[in-house]
Amino acid sequence: MKARVYLLGLVLLCSACTAPSLRYKKEVQSMLASQKMEEAQARVEQAKEKHYSERDASLFYLDKALVLHDSHQPYESDILFSSAQQHINENTAKSISGTAGTLLINDLTAPYTVASYEQALTFFFRAMNFLEQNKISSAAVEARKAVFFLDHLRGSKSSGYNDDPFVQYFASLIFESEGNLSSARIARTNSLKAYERLGKDLKVSAPEFYVPQDAQDWGEIILFHYNGLLPLKKTATFMLSWNELVSYASYPEEGHGVVAPEVHNAILTAMVGRSAGISAPILEQTPYQVSTSWAEANGQRYYTQKVADFAAAAHLDLQEKRPGILFRSATRAVVKQVASVQAGRAMTEATGDEGIGELARLLVNIFGAVTEKADTRQWFTLPAEVRMTRIFVAPGNQNIRLLFSDGYGNIIGEHTFENVFVPKGGRVFLHHRTAY
Repeated sequence: MKARVYLLGLVLLCSACTAPSLRYKKEVQSMLASQKMEEAQARVEQAKEKHYSERDASLFYLDKALVLHDSHQPYESDILFSSAQQHINENTAKSISGTAGTLLINDLTAPYTVASYEQALTFFFRAMNFLEQNKISSAAVEARKAVFFLDHLRGSKSSGYNDDPFVQYFASLIFESEGNLSSARIARTNSLKAYERLGKDLKVSAPEFYVPQDAQDWGEIILFHYNGLLPLKKTATFMLSWNELVSYASYPEEGHGVVAPEVHNAILTAMVGRSAGISAPILEQTPYQVSTSWAEANGQRYYTQKVADFAAAAHLDLQEKRPGILFRSATRAVVKQVASVQAGRAMTEATGDEGIGELARLLVNIFGAVTEKADTRQWFTLPAEVRMTRIFVAPGNQNIRLLFSDGYGNIIGEHTFENVFVPKGGRVFLHHRTAY
């Protein structure tokens, strides 16, 4: 009876372990690429119960908040970003539960730990939301929170992603805009150091923009072009199945078969008899066409520069976590094999029937296969990169035309910011998203 209760508990625990599927993430990204923002918002909201567990609420907040941000709904977006930050802080403050589950069932039993680069970006997007509402003081609060978070990260981690050059650069612009030149100088220095130290891994270099000597007599537009789609995490498994006569090795990946990898592995286990496997997330590139962009204002052309590469940050984050992921998966493979053997022996001793013992061992093996899933949780509505330019124009109302071209130089889209008021000696921050 105890064994049945234990097995039922594991099944119930496993049923609560889920992540947004690759199919769902591709569906939402397709809507973003088609500029169907309202449909994307509705789809994320619809998926709240099915794809986002309560303990991973921060992921739901982040995914939907960014769609609202891209739709230029800054107030509604900020409410969700605020909730995400609060949830992240609560998860960080309390002890992480589910650690044992990561060694027995899968990594999805533990609450999602938001990646450092994702957490840094919450400050950027909240600040941009405030700037769109002309709330420079609130934007400066987010900038200060960002540099404090990055200072702590740099102090606690000596290598890998331990700072964010783009967020530091953005913070320096905010500090300049509020007149806090000392903080601006520190953030800009940290940004340049981070670009130099992490530029190769993050596939980005320090931007260089022309700033006129009489900039105080002009109005400045800082334009961000969010471009592309983030690579998507998906499950990849390696499964070895065997019996007295045959053995198979298989490598099913999410999205490549008619059934999920864990279902494929469970079916193979049921057919062959014994199996052991490991799983890990891998990143699948999501293609997009826009490769560069430029703005036109006052008859002049201002090319954007890539200032952040979130796709590279996602790869770096996964690279840093991979040893731990593989260790836990390999540990689970051993634990599940031991559990299978022990279950078979226990049932054989209890019933005196080796057939029943063999059946118990098979059931535990199947359970182990179907629960072996990779942790594919991520903030997937992020763009692949951020491009930026600084435009100096005569004070007053301006129409800013932003054009997009593919890798062959063909113009494949444009967007116009109409009647943008630019004060003398002041700054205006604009943003636009392309995902095609």
